[in-house]
Amino acid sequence: MLDTGKPLVEMTDISISFGGIHAVDRASIDLHSGEVVGLLGHNGAGKSTLIKILSGAYKRDEGEIRINGETATINNPRDAKAYGIETIYQQLAVADNVDAAANLFLGREMVTSLGTLDDAAMESKAREVMGRLNPNFRRFKEPVKALSGGQRQSVAIARAILFNARILIMDEPTAALGPQETAQVGELIKQLKTEGIGIFLISHDIHDVFDLADRVVVMKNGQVVGQAKTSDVTKDEVLGMIIMGKVPPGAQPGPGAIPG
Repeated sequence: MLDTGKPLVEMTDISISFGGIHAVDRASIDLHSGEVVGLLGHNGAGKSTLIKILSGAYKRDEGEIRINGETATINNPRDAKAYGIETIYQQLAVADNVDAAANLFLGREMVTSLGTLDDAAMESKAREVMGRLNPNFRRFKEPVKALSGGQRQSVAIARAILFNARILIMDEPTAALGPQETAQVGELIKQLKTEGIGIFLISHDIHDVFDLADRVVVMKNGQVVGQAKTSDVTKDEVLGMIIMGKVPPGAQPGPGAIPG
């Protein structure tokens, strides 16, 4: 369900400095509905900082953010959530000692007319959302610490989409997972795409990005080196962008591109 119309997210000429150092320098990226955009670059390239501006963790110094074509004011994570932006961090923020349903509604619990926790309603809703995402998930009654890495990732993603996330930021989602669980997360991402959710995928793993992303954006020294459809470039060409800032013919150069 890749949408070629108006972008879901447009970040234009975004800059932020820490102590006089440009962590992000005039970076522009966009994301469409049902699209996965992979953000690549060495540590310190600026990719996580740029995305933290979108998620409300940092406040930009300059630049504009538009969501669905409208100028967005994002000064904190609550603002971001109001625009349907949710982040799945590498260190999954799940409560280990409670079950999947309790995790999905953590801080937003459903209550009965008597004011008590409505466990049945929460479990029913959890089954519905998890069924959409991961039909093989059966372990609703077990504490999350008993689940595999891929299943925990399912719970974290389900919590985000339960509250109507339209834009998902996934920070190194497969970093701590084995091959089978990595494949499971790949299936989750495909399912989210069919629902029209746009995903920013931050990763060090170029193979992951080529497997999962429609488009790749490479950053270096706080600037966008270039961007390309994954079908238009090779892994070696993208490595050249990451390491040397050299943009191949199939990519669109950005401000950080090395001429020639």
